[in-house]
Amino acid sequence: MATAKKEWASFITTAPALKAVFKASRAAIITAAVCSLFLNLLMLVPTIYMLQVYDRVLSTGSLPTLLMLTLITVFLFSVYGGLEWLRAQVLVISSMRFDAMLSAKIHDAIFSRAISSGGRRANAQPLDDLDKVRQFVTGAGLFALLDAPWMPIYIAVMYMFHPWMGGMAIACMVILTALAIWNEFATRELLQDANRFNLTANYQTASHLRNAEVITSMGMLERLRARWMDDRSAALNAQHEASGRAGFIAALSKTFRLTSQSLVLGLGAYLAIQREISPGMVIAGSILLGRALAPIDQLIANWRGLSAARSSYSRLSELLLTHEESQHAMSLPEVVGDYKLDKIVVTPDGARGPIIKELSMRIQSGTQLAVIGPSAAGKSTLVRTLLGLHTPVSGSVRLDGAELNQYQRNALGDAIGYLPQDIELLDGTIAENIARFGFIDSEAVVKAARRAGVHEMILALPNGYESKLEGHFTLSAGQRQRVALARALYGDPKVVILDEPNSNLDEAGNAALLKALTELRQLSSTVIIVTHRHNILEQMDRVLVLVDGKLSLYGTRDQVALALSQKNNGAGVHPIRGNEVFA
Repeated sequence: MATAKKEWASFITTAPALKAVFKASRAAIITAAVCSLFLNLLMLVPTIYMLQVYDRVLSTGSLPTLLMLTLITVFLFSVYGGLEWLRAQVLVISSMRFDAMLSAKIHDAIFSRAISSGGRRANAQPLDDLDKVRQFVTGAGLFALLDAPWMPIYIAVMYMFHPWMGGMAIACMVILTALAIWNEFATRELLQDANRFNLTANYQTASHLRNAEVITSMGMLERLRARWMDDRSAALNAQHEASGRAGFIAALSKTFRLTSQSLVLGLGAYLAIQREISPGMVIAGSILLGRALAPIDQLIANWRGLSAARSSYSRLSELLLTHEESQHAMSLPEVVGDYKLDKIVVTPDGARGPIIKELSMRIQSGTQLAVIGPSAAGKSTLVRTLLGLHTPVSGSVRLDGAELNQYQRNALGDAIGYLPQDIELLDGTIAENIARFGFIDSEAVVKAARRAGVHEMILALPNGYESKLEGHFTLSAGQRQRVALARALYGDPKVVILDEPNSNLDEAGNAALLKALTELRQLSSTVIIVTHRHNILEQMDRVLVLVDGKLSLYGTRDQVALALSQKNNGAGVHPIRGNEVFA
């Protein structure tokens, strides 16, 4: 029940991006509604034609009248076909606009959610949700919704035939509506459960594929497959039960509708015998009743699609509300690389408590800073915060005086070079990966590769820089790390953040990294590097020691080395606190 309320609430608290789509589609929706009005009026043509044939042509035997009525009917049916085509085309164009306006935003929101969750919620399910909503817009379910408001037209005509026939139509409509409501309550929870189990199974599949080597090598595949099958079986069972209930109600609805059409014939025959209606009205009444009840019958038959579209819409609205792109980001001056952290507390999505706690410090532009500390001290979390991937729950992170969310993401990204612990290169050529899939400046690509010490290795590949990094062609861990380092150094970024950059490097790779750090110093780039390698620490200007998410030591390399030495020797020295750098 709570989930259902949440879904319906999403229509009230719709994300601005969805509101913009509906505003842009307003003309199309109005056009489709107007088409539906005239289509439902034209659906009276067969009834009127039959009445005229029974009550006028057959009684008089006038062939010219029959010919004229037939020509008019054929013309009106042609108009009906044109309006039906127009309505369908308008909705197709509207669905294409829906996709065009939302697909890029949803794509970015998926990445934003994946980043904020540390990859735990990385999946493409919202794109499937977008497809479901888009397909519903052009499906039979929406046509039934558009036709439903015009049911009173047919009931009014039946009342004009005879009040009893109109009353019977109302009674039948109430019973079918009750069946539709029953269908909603009988299947809603089951469909939600099926969807939840399906999402869990999809999450598991994505996680298992990312860790395929570990799973296979350590014999976990069969056990993980069993867990996946449990969720999949639960989803299928819920879908089966929901489909069984919906099928029963749909069959009951169809049976009732067909029975009603026959009963209204009997009622019409009785009224005709009593001379209260004409014989033509007997058949016409049955046709009108079938047409009046058809939209409800279609809604029941397509309820599963309607429910899926509603759930998908709710998830899209929640996603876009949570990850709506900032409307305040604007172009700022070129990044210099001066960081100031003021009492930041960082709790990544999914963490039980703060990882970074009340941390204050300043990193002046051009500084080369090493971040060290024990495992789980918060080093990678700090790095992700400096990149703007984590937002502090309190305190502020400022770059050149501006908070990170004030920067346009693309402009900020161009000024930053980042090498994460887990190296991932994307499908494409090596040149495209180094150039960050933007315009390939060959000179800049080669310069970055040389700086990372990977130029000769790339030239030795069969296609050099045009070698495609796809499934059939892979690099070793060390090669991937050096190509990723070249990507981080591409374009002479003003801020370079390296998280354990030499974890997979050999002696030549380490030498290239040290040379790159020297060149970055000459470029006055701010360098922040997570490492424990002494040869790297010797080149650093300042060192930050993190312990349990708190600043333990911060100062020049020599100051921190002395403090650590004295600590190890048992001397009671006071740590160098972060606020000293503000002096």
